[in-house]
Amino acid sequence: MYYKKLFSPGKIGNLELKNRIVMPAMGCSLAEPSGEAGPRMIKYYADRARGGAGLIITEITRIDDETGVGTPNQLSVTNTHVVGQLSRLVEAVHAYDTKLFVQLHHPGNQTPSRLIGGKQPVSASDVTCKVIGEQPRPLTTEEVEALVKKFVTGAVIAQKSGVDGVEIHAAHGYLVSQFLSPHTNKRTDKYGGSFEGRMRFITEIIMGIKAYCGPKFPISVRMNGSDYLEDGITEEDAIAQAKYLEKLGISCLNVSCGTYDSGATIIEPNYFAEGWKKHLAANIRKEVSIPVIAVANIKRPSVAEQMLEEENVDFVGIARGQLADPDWGLKARAGKDVLIRKCLGCMECFRILNDGLPLGCTLNPILGREFEWGEEKLVKNGAGRTAAVIGGGPAGMQAALVLANRGFHTILFEAADRLGGTVNLAAIPPHKGMLTEFVETMEAQLKEAGVEIRLNCAADAETVKAAGAEAVFLAAGGKPILPNIPGIETAVTAEAVLQDPSLVKGENVVIIGGGVTGLETAETFAPTHKVTVVEMLDKVGGNLYPSIVMHLAQEIMKNGGMIAKSKQLTAVELGFVTVKDTKTGEETKLPADTVVLAMGVRSNRPELDALQEAFDDKLILVGDSCKPGQIYDAMHSAYNKAFVYGAR
Repeated sequence: MYYKKLFSPGKIGNLELKNRIVMPAMGCSLAEPSGEAGPRMIKYYADRARGGAGLIITEITRIDDETGVGTPNQLSVTNTHVVGQLSRLVEAVHAYDTKLFVQLHHPGNQTPSRLIGGKQPVSASDVTCKVIGEQPRPLTTEEVEALVKKFVTGAVIAQKSGVDGVEIHAAHGYLVSQFLSPHTNKRTDKYGGSFEGRMRFITEIIMGIKAYCGPKFPISVRMNGSDYLEDGITEEDAIAQAKYLEKLGISCLNVSCGTYDSGATIIEPNYFAEGWKKHLAANIRKEVSIPVIAVANIKRPSVAEQMLEEENVDFVGIARGQLADPDWGLKARAGKDVLIRKCLGCMECFRILNDGLPLGCTLNPILGREFEWGEEKLVKNGAGRTAAVIGGGPAGMQAALVLANRGFHTILFEAADRLGGTVNLAAIPPHKGMLTEFVETMEAQLKEAGVEIRLNCAADAETVKAAGAEAVFLAAGGKPILPNIPGIETAVTAEAVLQDPSLVKGENVVIIGGGVTGLETAETFAPTHKVTVVEMLDKVGGNLYPSIVMHLAQEIMKNGGMIAKSKQLTAVELGFVTVKDTKTGEETKLPADTVVLAMGVRSNRPELDALQEAFDDKLILVGDSCKPGQIYDAMHSAYNKAFVYGAR
C-alpha cells in the first residue's frame, strides 16, 4: 500500500476512523432554503466519502436563525425538522465507512446585515470586522447564555440525526473565536476579562453538549493556532487554550489560523507554500494527548504522509484538495498521484461562494453540480463511434476526456508538440507551477481513458473527416486582441514575452491590460525591469479574488513598478506610449522601451467554414473558441457540451 501512515486507522475518542484523511468544514451553500440537507448536498458529501475520506465535517452549520446566518442555503440544526434529511446524509456517508461530524457555527461580526434580515451583526464586543465593515453590537450576558443553549440544541439535533460527533467552530474569527480572542473580547462581565472569562462561552457550550449528548459523544473544536493579528490569539495563547480544552474532555482539536481581518491566512491563495502552517498544529500536539487535525494547504499525498511521519499531527485536513478532486483519497491509496487534480489555489471556489452561489472549481466542472452533472449520469452511448477534438488546451482535454468516458473513440488533435495550450505559458509566472501539474494530470487521465492523442497535427476538416469522425469539438483557444492604434505593430504580446523573455528590451516595460495575464506578466518582469501596468477600468484583476490581486499589486510595486488605472492606450511611439485618462480625457506620455499587450483574447476558429460545411450541427465550439474566458469557463463549457452531445 502507498502512504502507510495516511491510510492507517485512527481514533477520535471511541470513534474509529478508517484512515487519517479528514475533509474539514467548507461552506458549500448546497443546502435547501429550509436548511435541510437536500439531494445536492447529500451527493456532494457522498462523493467525497466514496473518494476516500475517513472523516467528513459538514460545512458551517447554523445554530441560530436570528443573527447566525453565514451563507445563503446554509445547513441548519436550529429545528428538529432537519433531522430526516440530515439522517439521509449520514446514511449516504456511512455507506462508504466514512464518519460524519456536524460543525456548529455562528459568524458573529463576520456576516453582513443583508444575510440576517437587515439586523445589526452581533459579537463579543463592538469591534468591527474590517472586511465586513459593519459595526456589531455586543451581546448581552443573557443573549450569550441563550446562544450557549442554541449550540447545545444544535448538537442534540445532530446527534438525533445519527452523526458521529460535532465540531464547535472556534476559529477564523467567528463568534466563539471572538470570545476567545483579546482582539474582539473587551467584555467586563463573566464572559470577558481574564483568560478563564474569555474561555467561559466555549466551556459552557462543551459542558452543555456533554450533559445532553453524553460524555462519550465526540466533540471536536476547530481552533486558531494564531490569529495573525497584533492583539489577537498568539501561538502561546493557542497552546494554553488547547490544554484548557483538553481538560474539559473534548475528543480532538482541529487546528487552523487567521480571521477575516488577517486576510489570506484562512484560505491560502497560490503564493502560500504547501504545508506552511503545519507548525501551529505541531506545537499544540506536543502539549496535549488528544488527537490533532491539521490543515496546511496540503495538495499532494506525499506532503500529508510526511506530516504524519514527522508526528506533527494525527490527522490531515484535505480541504480544497477534495473539492478539486473528490477521489483524492482513492487515487492516493492506489499510488496514482499523477491522476489527482490538485488545487491551484486560484480562490475561484471562495469567490463564487462569496457571490452567493454554490461552490464551483476551476479544475472540477462537476463541483456543486454532482447531483445533476455527476459522471455516473454520463450517457455512455458512444459505442466506439469516433469523435474528434481540435485543440489540446484545457477545454479540448476536458471535452476529450468526457467523450472517451462516454464510450466514443476520441481523437485529440494538437498543433503543438505538447498538450496544455496557453496554460503552459500561464504556468510561467511566480507561484503558478501547479498549472504544469494540471496539464500532466490531464494528459495522464486522457491516456488512461484511451484517448488517441495526435501532437504536431494542425487538423482541418479533411483531416478530421479522414479520421472517420462523426462530430468535431473545436477548442482552438483564442488569439490576443490587438487594438487598431498607431504604432501597435511594434508591440509584443504577453504570451510572446512569457515564452521568450529576450523579447523584452530596455528598462521601461509598459503592459497594456490589468487583468490576470497583465498582472502576472508584470509580476514576472518587475524584479528586472521598471514595469507599468495600464488598465482602462478603475480596478485591476478582473474577477480574480481580492487577496490575489492585492498580492500581485504589492509584488509589482515592491519592485518599483506602477499601476495606472482608468487609462486607455492611444498610441505607441519610439520610447514611449500615450495614454488617455478615461474620466478626464487628459493625455499622458509614459516611457516605454517595450510595450506588452495583455488585453485579452478573441475566439480562434480556424477552418470554421470548412468544418461547418463538413459537420453542420455536429461542429461544437468549446472554450475560448466559443467564448473567451478563464480556465474555469473553458473547463465548464467543455464538460457541459461533451456531456450533452448526442445524449438522447
